[in-house]
Amino acid sequence: MGKVIQSKDTKFSEGDIVLSRICPVSEFGVMPSNLLQKITPAIGIALPDYLSCLGMPGITAWVGIEKIGNAKAGSNVYISAAAGGVGIIAGQLAKVKGCRVVGSVGSDDKVKLLKEECGYDDAFNYRVETDYDAALTKYFPNGIDVYFDNVGGKMLEAVLNHVNHGARIALCGMISEYNKVWTEREGVRNLLNMVGKEVMMKGFMVGSYYNHFEEFIKEMEVYLKEGKIKSKHKIYNGIESFLESLASLFSSSNVGKVILQVTP
Repeated sequence: MGKVIQSKDTKFSEGDIVLSRICPVSEFGVMPSNLLQKITPAIGIALPDYLSCLGMPGITAWVGIEKIGNAKAGSNVYISAAAGGVGIIAGQLAKVKGCRVVGSVGSDDKVKLLKEECGYDDAFNYRVETDYDAALTKYFPNGIDVYFDNVGGKMLEAVLNHVNHGARIALCGMISEYNKVWTEREGVRNLLNMVGKEVMMKGFMVGSYYNHFEEFIKEMEVYLKEGKIKSKHKIYNGIESFLESLASLFSSSNVGKVILQVTP
């Protein structure tokens, strides 16, 4: 997100607030105007919301829950990394649609946040309840209909032991595996469960769904204004904080969307 200070394109004026998926990490930058989207902040919606609920994390969550997960009222929905920038929105979207939602997170404080502020039906700390299969037996006695996967590895394998017939799994990310060479990554040994249960598992990159952006924006703006979805941000100040803010994504130390504010 940036503010226009000068433009050779008449569609943009000094002071306009713009978004771009490829903004440089810099205090100033020169951008092709066809890659910029001008926004007019709506009353009751804060600017950081355009980087979270109304930005890339929001549409990512929406695609996984709406387009891939096809979450319906009464569905049992599980979100891993449920307090992260995407997960925290995905769970709230599922609740808006009338689902029963459980999330896993890395601290007891995050468990409390999901249950008390974000409307989750339940949540658990995967660092405490380390037997994932037992945890999912406990929290999903009636099985899982939709899984929004942010971590992969052992958690994905455990989920496949608890899927219901026709379950949908949206593969958004696998952060537990990112910093490993492929020979060191966790194998998933029970893919056979997908056959008998006729499970659909689909990986996705949100850029492939930007043709749905207007549909998403209309829906999400209503939820924000009505208070049905709450945003959470962790804002780092100063461009010198870039590496710290990036590294924090892998430490489970943040809640919600990580934002770098390059200048005051």
